[in-house]
Amino acid sequence: MSTMATSSPLALFSGKPLRFLAAGVLLVNGLFPALWILFTSLKTEGELTLKPITWAPHQPTLANYVTAFSDQPLHLFLFNSVMVALLSTALTLVVSVLAAYALARLHLAYRGLILSLIIAVSTFPLVTLLVPLFETMRALNLLNTWVALILPYTVLSLPVCTLILTSFFEGIPQDLENAAMIDGCTRLGALFRIVVPISAPGVFTAGILAFVNSWDEFLLALSFNSNPALRTLPVGIQLYQGEFSFPWPVISAALVVGIVPVAVLIVIFQERVVSGLTAGSIKG
Repeated sequence: MSTMATSSPLALFSGKPLRFLAAGVLLVNGLFPALWILFTSLKTEGELTLKPITWAPHQPTLANYVTAFSDQPLHLFLFNSVMVALLSTALTLVVSVLAAYALARLHLAYRGLILSLIIAVSTFPLVTLLVPLFETMRALNLLNTWVALILPYTVLSLPVCTLILTSFFEGIPQDLENAAMIDGCTRLGALFRIVVPISAPGVFTAGILAFVNSWDEFLLALSFNSNPALRTLPVGIQLYQGEFSFPWPVISAALVVGIVPVAVLIVIFQERVVSGLTAGSIKG
């Protein structure tokens, strides 16, 4: 009986075969587009139009990367993106740490309602917030500044980061903070000296998510900044296409330059991010 059950077709959809299939799908879905962009960035225009299609470049060239930096101020786009992403991530972490600590430790009235509202706000499509945010930035005279992007990016990343950190803070014994406060720490001191270091995986996870959200964002960056000197990378990349031309090898080279910083960040902090997501889901 057990032998027949094991050899049944249903066994193919459970256990190791299913895990290998899922891993293969994720690998192809995540790796193939990145490899295709990389290969395209190393091809010439002539090779790109060959039929049948060539997957790997026959004669790899770095000329597209040189063109990407010479045709547009790609280094300036990179600088603006790095600064906006770093500053918005730092502000997001400070605010979300304080908000998460209040939700996890203070006996707030309507705590469940607050958490529900945070989840609800995080589901709003960005396009529905564009006009109110634009009018707010214009009223504050912040258009064409980094602040016009940093503040909205912080607000957009806060719900997810706050929920992640709340889950972590709830799993830390409160006795550790009480002992620190007996030794002379204030509540704020106990938070940043005891709770935050212990919750490092969660803090790294929230920080990576906030950074990637800021780094990839296009709609607000296009709408709030018309100053060429303040363009971020997603907006700058679209400038490579002409009215009737699409230099895909050059555009792909600029895309690779934009992918590298995030990829390096993920590789460096991979273990912390994975442990942060796993621990957060278990504690939640």
